Amino acid sequence: TLDLNTMSTDIWARWLLNGGTWNYTEIPVHYPKEYLQAVQASSVLACIFCILGLFVFVAQLYTLPKGKRFLFTGAFQLLACTWLCIMIAASIYTDIFHKDKEQGWYGASFILAWISVCLTFISCITYFILRKKTA
Repeated sequence: TLDLNTMSTDIWARWLLNGGTWNYTEIPVHYPKEYLQAVQASSVLACIFCILGLFVFVAQLYTLPKGKRFLFTGAFQLLACTWLCIMIAASIYTDIFHKDKEQGWYGASFILAWISVCLTFISCITYFILRKKTA
């Protein structure tokens, strides 16, 4: 039988503990593929938007006129984690997967995803308010 100590499932694979080592196995076939791909794509998009947001911030730091706000960087942060990508991925994953499981939990990464939503929203607001120093 599989329990919390011998099985772990994420959005990419299922891992089974066998003889002291974790072995990769495919995601179960009963998982809805369309929803799983939506969660995977949203997670990858969140990473891409976060990296682009960092590059946009550095570019705006050198090209933005003094006294102007970092609106474009804030928009990338807003798209990346808060409203678009991580929120969609976590919501779909919560609603669709593991409904029939009586044991288990979503894990630390799931909790960190929701914490990152809050922190990224704060970061986004900071970029919207922040102005490039005039002197």
